[in-house]
Formats: sequence, C-alpha cells, structure tokens
Amino acid sequence: MILTDPPSGRAGNPRRAAKVYIGEEIFFEIPVRHPQELGQETVQAGDLGYWPPGRAFCVFFGPTPASRGDEIRPASPVTVIGHLRGDPKAFRHVRDGARVVLARREESREVE
Repeated sequence: MILTDPPSGRAGNPRRAAKVYIGEEIFFEIPVRHPQELGQETVQAGDLGYWPPGRAFCVFFGPTPASRGDEIRPASPVTVIGHLRGDPKAFRHVRDGARVVLARREESREVE
C-alpha cells in the first residue's frame, strides 16, 4: 500500500481489526476521528479511503452496492488516503472474518 499525506492518512497506525465486506470493498473501524477531507463520491479499484461517518479504513477493489454500472461508489464520500500496490482483485480471496493489520513504515510512507 502507498499512503498519501492527508492528516487522516497519518493517524491510527498500527492497527488490527476484523474486516467487513460490502460488495467489493473491505472496511473496518479504526480509532481515528477526523473530518472529511476532499471527499470523493467515486473511487478507483485499489484506492484506500477513510470514511468519517463510520470512522473506517476502506479498501476498494470493485463495485459496491451503491455503485452504478462499472463505477466504484462508497456509501458516502470518502477521503482517499492511498492506493494499493499490486492487483486489488487479490482482496477477493481474503476470507470473511480475517484479521487485518495496518502498520506504518515511516521512511517510505508505504504499508506492507
């Protein structure tokens, strides 16, 4: 993962959480309370987002129930805080109930 630099992208690491699927999105609550920054109504496959209403970290890899056509649409606007390295469709193989660990490598702003 590569994180961009809005304040919501710098908060809350390292973290471990149970994941939740909604369509082709994984999201989970993180202990961050931050207002919306540059909210986007649609995102791209591989985008990483922060969703303020749910205080959630989101991984988008395909359409969600809110999507229209081929677009990827979160339930409400998210702040895009980074992008996955590699194929986002690999997240289709992560089993429900898996644990997700977020950790920061300060020197490169990458999370692996």
